[in-house]
Amino acid sequence: MEQPPDRTKRPWRFSTFVYSSSILFLLLSILILFFTTTDLYKSQTLRFTFTTNRIYTYLQSLFSNSNSKSETPNTSHCVLWMAPFLSSGGYSSEAWSYILSLHHNLKPSKFRITIEHHGDLQSIEFWNGLATETKELAIEMHRTECRPNETIVVCHSEPGAWYPPLFETLPCPPYGYYGDFMAVIGRTMFETDRVNHEHVERCNKMDRVWVPTEFHVASFVKSGVDSSKVVKIVQPVDVEVFDPLKYEPLDLVEIGDLVLGSGVRGLGLGFVFLSVFKWEQRKGWDVLLKAYLREFSGEDNVALFLLTNAYHSDRDFGNKIVDFVKELNFKEGGDGYPFVYVIDKHIAQVDLPRLYKAADAFVLPTRGEGWGRPIVEAMAMSLPVIATNWSGPTEYLTEENGYPLVVEEMSEVKEGPFEGHQWAEPSVDKLRVLMRRVMSEPDEAKVKGRRGREDMVKKFAPEVVSKVVADQIERIFEEKIRR
Repeated sequence: MEQPPDRTKRPWRFSTFVYSSSILFLLLSILILFFTTTDLYKSQTLRFTFTTNRIYTYLQSLFSNSNSKSETPNTSHCVLWMAPFLSSGGYSSEAWSYILSLHHNLKPSKFRITIEHHGDLQSIEFWNGLATETKELAIEMHRTECRPNETIVVCHSEPGAWYPPLFETLPCPPYGYYGDFMAVIGRTMFETDRVNHEHVERCNKMDRVWVPTEFHVASFVKSGVDSSKVVKIVQPVDVEVFDPLKYEPLDLVEIGDLVLGSGVRGLGLGFVFLSVFKWEQRKGWDVLLKAYLREFSGEDNVALFLLTNAYHSDRDFGNKIVDFVKELNFKEGGDGYPFVYVIDKHIAQVDLPRLYKAADAFVLPTRGEGWGRPIVEAMAMSLPVIATNWSGPTEYLTEENGYPLVVEEMSEVKEGPFEGHQWAEPSVDKLRVLMRRVMSEPDEAKVKGRRGREDMVKKFAPEVVSKVVADQIERIFEEKIRR
């Protein structure tokens, strides 16, 4: 089975003693590989660590079978893009969207790109789910060598992963802010109304801080980040990949587990709502279930599918939902509950468009988003979208292209790294109205869905955003050269 590429020893690497414990872990993992299959990675994550040439040579033979080549820009300028490329989270998908957009749409390019995994653990499932051409590009870019004094570093992660990192990860920039790099850019975002004081200090060490929306420009500057450093760079969505005309739908019943509802009512599933999120309070799964179970019953020809994954919790989502319903003292009517399915299996990146294709509407009553990648993917697939009218989605969701959900009030974050911050409490009653409306008025929903895709193509397509990103990078190179 093809494996992700391991890190090379490059001019800007730390000396090997800095992460000696990680090297020991790596060596142990290599030995274990002789006796196990890749199932090992499901319980233990092979970290990218500082390596000797001997280790790298061995891992290269294990991990890389790509001989792909592409046109190399005729320039010494380089961008080292450090992000959680081998994780399955939002920063990972966003980083890939930038890299692929730049690679496919800027030819000839005025700079080369090399990539490095940073900021999160590696997921072998995520790597295996990438398209073959994406894997080949990852290996090719990872091999690219650049001189630090000709390189701009992009730290694409939460500020806690920046130098010096607050948890174990490859630091970004690799050896602090006083090295030979031409400039360092931080790409980050927050889902609440402010930025932590420590993270403000980390942002202010950067030459630029890229954020995805006007909401973030305002909240970062208000929190104390230097306004001259904050630049809005929206996120691209691949409208060629997420094109509803190209796909047949996935069989959702086959991949989902029925949690609520029973029996067969009508023909097929009827109207299908889809929601995609990590299992955490911020995503508003509780708001969604309250609205859905209060608005619909077993006599409605409707189903709700939740594609979710664990976030600092176990994976027993079905029982969590049943327990939540019991806590609400929500009585099952004579017609029973409407269908609720949970999909907790990994869906490969290449199959995500088919997932959206199987739904009639997308819904996410989130309390706060940095961007909301599943929302824009659903919009690119022409799905009518219901999402909270606050934070990231305000950059692209309108009354014309979707169903912005009213915020009832702001509430205080009670735990976690954002404790004491504020985020949105979307209205359960308004969500009930919108879910019923999108189901009962299909013509309106189709018009909004088509407009959503049109807006994605016009404003957020890779060719549009890649030019913005490249212009920003080239401007920094020009500024540094003039000095």
